[in-house]
Amino acid sequence: MSNEDRGPVGRIAGALMKVEPHEIRATLLSFVFLFMLMLSYNILKPVRDAMASDWSDPEVATLWTINFFFSAVAVSIYGLAISKFKFRHLVPGVYGFFAASFLAFYLGTASIEDAVLIRKSFYVWVSVFSLFHISVFWSLMSDVFTKVQAPRLFAFIASGASIGTITGTAVPLFLAEKLGTSNLMLIAAAVLVATIPVLGYVQRLKVTELGNENQQVDLNERGAIGGNPFAGFSLFLTNPYLLGISVFILLYTSVGSFVYFELKNLLADYSSADRESIWAGINGAINISAIVIAWFAAGRITTKLGLAKTLALVPVVVAFGLLIVAVNPIIAAIIAAQIVLKGGNYSITRPGREVLFTVVDRETRFKAKPVIDIVVYRGGDTLSGWAFAGLTTGLGLGLGVVAAVGAGIALLWAVVGVYLGRRFTKTGDAANAIASPAS
Repeated sequence: MSNEDRGPVGRIAGALMKVEPHEIRATLLSFVFLFMLMLSYNILKPVRDAMASDWSDPEVATLWTINFFFSAVAVSIYGLAISKFKFRHLVPGVYGFFAASFLAFYLGTASIEDAVLIRKSFYVWVSVFSLFHISVFWSLMSDVFTKVQAPRLFAFIASGASIGTITGTAVPLFLAEKLGTSNLMLIAAAVLVATIPVLGYVQRLKVTELGNENQQVDLNERGAIGGNPFAGFSLFLTNPYLLGISVFILLYTSVGSFVYFELKNLLADYSSADRESIWAGINGAINISAIVIAWFAAGRITTKLGLAKTLALVPVVVAFGLLIVAVNPIIAAIIAAQIVLKGGNYSITRPGREVLFTVVDRETRFKAKPVIDIVVYRGGDTLSGWAFAGLTTGLGLGLGVVAAVGAGIALLWAVVGVYLGRRFTKTGDAANAIASPAS
């Protein structure tokens, strides 16, 4: 079908990404779905972060530790739900449950004058939600789109997260003083509820317009997945493909921690106001670059280079940036590395990583994936943070040497990306993707 036959929406979509006419509606609705999820989260995020100023550093560190263990428990409960409940109710139920929980927190903070425990519980719960809602979303996307469609479409869909972040951040910025921070919980809950009909429409389009009923069984007709509710942990520990994805995430979190701490230390001599301005500028540059790359380049990069080179692209560029920092640790270089790392992850690396899950079976996708996305990710944050502290405070290494170490980690991250991309390319079906460990 030519661009003239697609209509205005089709022509715009065709200009932004390599999309077929029958994929347009499902792709745009998936984009809107992710936009709404990130809108909801970023309305809640400032509410959570504002609470932390009332607590000491040891209290916040304790909450971070609780968050890691609570995330593991939440993933286990989710695995139990996957095994017991009908599939068509599962994903809508997750978002409905989170919406109800934020309503409960609103009622608790509004009715109890000294609600310290409730506020701390909210702080941990939003941190769990921050990874959980995205992991479930991408599990659904890898179930809706095929191995062929995902490399072309996931980057554009992922840009909904950046736009949702920008929009969500603006809501408390302009409305928090008028509405009060607690009322923002109600807005976030309402947005989450509004995602449910969008989700249902995407599920139907999988079968009607996309014609992907053979990719997996129709979500509307499938019962519970069944099986061991804790299979997600055993699947990821015994499967080389999933272990590779876990290592890929651990290396990303390690590089991210190194870049973050390097930037934090280089900003030590700046005033508080200057730091806030610099961080705000960095975040704006990250999200704008992610949107531009996702809309105009990412899908074409993946199609032209293949998934292996795509997954290695951002790590290699970041490694080069960290080597520059190692030679001359100036703030401009580490800021550039941070923008490339985060903006490239949002627009290229993260969508590419989600493509990897289009060739695994449903139990792996909905049980093992949350373990990797949430438990492994949080564990990586904790380990890499302590590792950086050990190199600087413990061994007394300077920023340049630590940056060189970070560059080495980034290159290893690229190597793992190439391995995963090649494994994905060679995989003809889900069975091959999750085969037993090679001898």
